[in-house]
Amino acid sequence: MLISQAGINLSANILSALLGLLSVFIFTRLFSPHDYGIYLLGVGFASVVSTFLAGWFRNLILSKHARNDGTDVRGLVISGYLICCLVAPAAYGLGRLVGLDAIAAAAAVVLAVAVGLFELTQDLGRARLRSMMLMKATLVRAASALCLGVAVAVFDPTGFLLLISSAVACLLAILVQVRTSWRGTVVKFDRSALLAAAKQGLPLTLSLTLLAISSVTDRFMIANLVGSAEAGKYIASLDLVRQTLMMPAMSAAAVFFPLAVQIYANQGRKAVRSHLGECVELLLSITLPACLGFAVVSPHVANVILGVDFRQMAGQTMPIVAIAVIFQILNQQYLHASFLLSGRNSFYLINTASIIAANVILSYVLVSDYGTIGAAWARLGADIFGFAGALILTRRAFPIPLPLGRLALTTIAGLIMALVVATIDRSLHVSDMVACLILVGAGAVSYLAMCWVLDISHARRRLKVGLALFRTKLASIGPG
Repeated sequence: MLISQAGINLSANILSALLGLLSVFIFTRLFSPHDYGIYLLGVGFASVVSTFLAGWFRNLILSKHARNDGTDVRGLVISGYLICCLVAPAAYGLGRLVGLDAIAAAAAVVLAVAVGLFELTQDLGRARLRSMMLMKATLVRAASALCLGVAVAVFDPTGFLLLISSAVACLLAILVQVRTSWRGTVVKFDRSALLAAAKQGLPLTLSLTLLAISSVTDRFMIANLVGSAEAGKYIASLDLVRQTLMMPAMSAAAVFFPLAVQIYANQGRKAVRSHLGECVELLLSITLPACLGFAVVSPHVANVILGVDFRQMAGQTMPIVAIAVIFQILNQQYLHASFLLSGRNSFYLINTASIIAANVILSYVLVSDYGTIGAAWARLGADIFGFAGALILTRRAFPIPLPLGRLALTTIAGLIMALVVATIDRSLHVSDMVACLILVGAGAVSYLAMCWVLDISHARRRLKVGLALFRTKLASIGPG
């Protein structure tokens, strides 16, 4: 189940990421750095607000809806969300305070409300492992955002209209899931239940909101210290890295967490530790080669994907951000499982507060001294600091395994792959597109070979099982 569910999520998110890359390819050519910067700043602000609006109910859905024992928390979730949306005027004021103009701030708040509802709908599907539905909704959102964005560019290429089009794309994606996720939901404002949910969700909401703030601190600092155009260039490269690299890890983690909750509830501590040990090896075996490979080929990727005005900045910042993503993924998509299983929600807050403090301090110092490139180094430093802090906290929460021997083999395989790709890159004298194809192919072949040699994530056993299933299927459709 783990591999099949993760595979479906990964397929959906790969297709979504490809549509996202196509959006970046088109938008960085149709919109100026200033207008695209306004759009990206609005998206960043909306991510913070939507996290606050929806964060109260994430653990509630994961801990109760994932059990699939007849407990229905959907009425509580949607009524609580409607109450949270009453803070929209305050969110608009906050948007103006951080530097967004009036129209962009209003559009960002609209986007935040739509994104929050979309994420809650997705969480309901994840909790019940409805991967096919999630895949459909994810693709509808990505395709709609692209098509509507192109229409905006033709009509009036401004940042606030692009924000509105993204909100409409979220609403279209919600419609795809309404019957499956929300059918039969009764909205009821149960004061005691809402207060209990708020009390339970407060630490996670604050930590997730602070984490979202931490993820956008550098972009707003650049916008205020250097300008919206420079912020647009930086965010375009940052989002290109994150869209490409975060999706596979999030696809796997979307299966890890609900399964971990179920296994812990039904089989106990020993079983869930075994499950998590397998999860972290699989997570690193996906994340590490993707991040290292992207860091090596990022100059070619920037020249292929981004518009001319965005390429120079991307070539400088993307390799740094790609390495930072490794630590961010291991922290958020694995170590945080310890806090969920132990019920130590306050640890989310402690870890996130330390990350945002590190990010704010490093961003201010490094952006002031080194300009936009300093923001990339600040992000790397903050993510390493956050990973180390979460590792310490897990010892006091639910001690989750880190099989260092197996992870070391994965690291060796990833480094060998990166060395092969870098060596080939030095001898290439072809276009950037052809270089990307050659280098990605060489990286995939070399890494798969190392997976077989070092048996990364039990590749040999999984391949044998896959071949056996294939032969069985083939025999079942054979003669007779």
